Amino acid sequence: MKNVLILGAGLVVKPIVRYLLNKGYGVTVATRTKSKADEMIGGHPNGKSVAWTVEDEATLDRMIAEHDLSVSLLPYAHHVMVAKKCISHKKNMVTTSYVKPAMQALDADAKKAGIIILNELGLDPGIDHMSAMRIIDHIHGKGGKVEEFYSICGALPAPEGCNNPFNYKFSWSPKGVVMASNNDANYLKQGKTTYVPTENLFKNPIKTSFPEVGNLEIYPNRDSVPYIDLYGIPETKTILRGTFRHPGWCESLDAMKALKLTSNDKYNFTGLTFAGMVALLIGEKDSSDIKAKAAKFLGIKADAHALKAIEWLGLFDNKPMNRKEDTPFEVTSDLMIEKMMIGREERDMVVLQHLFLASYPDGKKEVIKSSMLDFGTLATDTAIARTVALPAAMGVEMILAGKITVKGVYIPVLPGIYNPILDQLETVGIKMVEEFGLPESAMLK
Repeated sequence: MKNVLILGAGLVVKPIVRYLLNKGYGVTVATRTKSKADEMIGGHPNGKSVAWTVEDEATLDRMIAEHDLSVSLLPYAHHVMVAKKCISHKKNMVTTSYVKPAMQALDADAKKAGIIILNELGLDPGIDHMSAMRIIDHIHGKGGKVEEFYSICGALPAPEGCNNPFNYKFSWSPKGVVMASNNDANYLKQGKTTYVPTENLFKNPIKTSFPEVGNLEIYPNRDSVPYIDLYGIPETKTILRGTFRHPGWCESLDAMKALKLTSNDKYNFTGLTFAGMVALLIGEKDSSDIKAKAAKFLGIKADAHALKAIEWLGLFDNKPMNRKEDTPFEVTSDLMIEKMMIGREERDMVVLQHLFLASYPDGKKEVIKSSMLDFGTLATDTAIARTVALPAAMGVEMILAGKITVKGVYIPVLPGIYNPILDQLETVGIKMVEEFGLPESAMLK
């Protein structure tokens, strides 16, 4: 029996544990909170839990040596430490996180050790790469060119769960969602590179609609331009990777960012109320009538939707924060976690869509649309947990079966990796619906 080490027991981990156990693998889950791992294992005879923290490198070293493959579902900052130990013990590794430069720098060492470190094998990044490459290779296989490419993904509450002003609920790492609001972005549109500084990230979102969901908004996701090379489409004039949100989120986050409520700068909040914190951040001497002062600072009306959202969150309350030195980000994200976690029986959903404008040697053009909609609940598995964990689980299965033979640091853009995983995902109901021959008017504007 092959044995897999899974590091971490967060909100998206359960499906990979259950999948691998049900396939006959031995699975060890190592995490700070052992009870979480025990719940995931559910008494399965091939499962084992270990109480472990990232500071305990000696135990990590021993666990990696004792297992055939390690899956790091820890925060990305710890992946390189795990990878170096996997290289040392010549053990394969899988993550669902973006490849950072420090991880890419291990490529030669991984090749020398004869192992693969397969990253970005989740949803976004992950299923997005694999489903995009399947279409790109199809277009190139017909002698065509990718003229334009949009790739948009979002983990959201199902429409019936949009009952707060943000129209959002957390079904995965809450701090990570809020932290991502501080990213900047970069994309290519009609041959022109557009840089979006963080303060403008949520301004002017693209408006669209999605079947069974309704109206959605799109804001750009990080730097899209490197994917021209990663996807092998040097001919494209447009590439934009974006994030879906229900209406209400972008407007509200834009105002919160302008009020410095997601800032990581440290302040002394001793003795302040939430309203007092806002007053401090916008340079007001006191917190009286703080909503009106915030509206004036932002240059918007006091009854604007964004201010209603911030008020609902409690940031205008004259309630003691009970904080000392801290950051607005921590205060704001803690309030969001308190009020915006998805309920056990509420549905979350994952919405993923690619749009391609393809041209061919005979002069014909077509729009190709590839779409996925998946629902889940905490009581079963959330959609975000399924779509992040199951691609990783299937990658683990392929590596251990010897079906992935390349060595080094990779992401899943090779046909030998993405085709079998996409096919296997369809067996568990995670399916991209592909539409060909659509008119150019079907592209995003």
